[in-house]
Amino acid sequence: MPSGDYFILMGVGGLFLILGIVAYLWGKHEERNYFDAIATRTNDLREFVDHWPPRPQPGASKIGGWIAIAIGLLLLVVGLIFWLLA
Repeated sequence: MPSGDYFILMGVGGLFLILGIVAYLWGKHEERNYFDAIATRTNDLREFVDHWPPRPQPGASKIGGWIAIAIGLLLLVVGLIFWLLA
């Protein structure tokens, strides 16, 4: 690998890691807000139990965050390996 190209891998890995952490924390915050809003409505238990009407769930942001964290860590490790071998 040409000199310095491993820094690109490490930079992209760091970016994915940061974005993954932000996405996970955002999803956790949205999930807490959603369930707090549902819990305050005492007469609408159906939405809490049946999830009807369907709404975008914050779990997608949390899962996407975990995927981005995994990709970021993988890129960081690969870049670090190339840096140590160079």
